Amino acid sequence: MKADIARDAIKRAAQSLFAARGVDAVSVRDILTATGQRNGASLHYYFGSKDDLVAQLVIDGARLIDDRRNARLDALEAGGGPHSLREVMEVLILPSTDLGRDGGEGDYLRFISTFSLQNRAAFDAIVGDGWNRGYQRCLDHIRRLATAPSEVLERRLVFLSLGLRAIMTAREAAVAAHPDHAFWGPAATLDDLVETLVGMVTPARGA
Repeated sequence: MKADIARDAIKRAAQSLFAARGVDAVSVRDILTATGQRNGASLHYYFGSKDDLVAQLVIDGARLIDDRRNARLDALEAGGGPHSLREVMEVLILPSTDLGRDGGEGDYLRFISTFSLQNRAAFDAIVGDGWNRGYQRCLDHIRRLATAPSEVLERRLVFLSLGLRAIMTAREAAVAAHPDHAFWGPAATLDDLVETLVGMVTPARGA
């Protein structure tokens, strides 16, 4: 349907602009110009307001990642797992790849990284506890499997969260620009990232 095509075009253009410039620097006119919309009221017709559009974009991506994580965890738990920290870290990482609507990396992580830094209260209000169940399930499994003292582990989980967001955002930008990126392209790089995250929550020998 034409309405669905127009609505999707607005979402794609807006997310790309927000990822590149930040939400506050992009106007409704900028979005409509990027989509070639002649009707200046079309964004308001489909979404209500720019803020409503931002919220929809945040939820769309968060839901996709959360659904992927929960599906992976459901499969692992059905077999009595996860059995290792490595399995949990893969659940954290892999669902955040290939987020583009037509395949490829897309720009969702760059969008939410910029938005959450510039508009943290608004971001938290949109996401709340509704779209991070898979992430929280991963943290529960890490707490079950890790041997670090509780106080140490909780600090390291904060480091893990902050680091993972920054790393995956950098990866998205690099691979979106160069699909065969020399560093991020090989699967071994993600394998090394998994091992790095395992190391973050594993006590050093002799500690």
